[in-house]
Amino acid sequence: MGHGGDVIAELTTDHQEVEDFFKEIEGLPSGDSRRKDCADKVTIELVRHSVAEEAYLYPAVREHLPDGDALADKELEDHAAAERIMKDLEGCDADDPKFDSLINKLMTEIREHIAEEEGILFPRMRAMCSAETLSELGDKVRTAKKTAPTRPHPSAPDKPPANKLLAPGVGLVDRLRDMMSGRGKD
Repeated sequence: MGHGGDVIAELTTDHQEVEDFFKEIEGLPSGDSRRKDCADKVTIELVRHSVAEEAYLYPAVREHLPDGDALADKELEDHAAAERIMKDLEGCDADDPKFDSLINKLMTEIREHIAEEEGILFPRMRAMCSAETLSELGDKVRTAKKTAPTRPHPSAPDKPPANKLLAPGVGLVDRLRDMMSGRGKD
């Protein structure tokens, strides 16, 4: 969840963790309950990651990149689409006929999003921002992930200041639900 380094290193490590979960899911047979467990874990990580990006990375993209508004808006659209898929996935067990279709759709969406961020957005941020700015953003992202929600909330605000105000409270409720249900545990 918190890896250290600047914002790009932090988020790239998150991306690798998500890919590791995807590979684990792909390595399990259809209908295996462990696929649902992995899907829950990847959802937890993706939601925390997305909330942190929405709170800190995308406002910085708007501020530092000449076409930052358009880039940030595209990233937010990607997050919204993934969050709707995760919400649908949340209600499916691994043996549900919709599960495989939804998890495959999520993996495709997220892999495309990661490729765009790592191939376009991150290099541009590295070129336009000081090392100090990227480091400060990394600290903010790590802090945000600690209190972020762990479940998809497609109708929640995705732009500051509302997202920064609401996310910690929603995150607390989500973590309590996870603790009571055992969701996301090994």
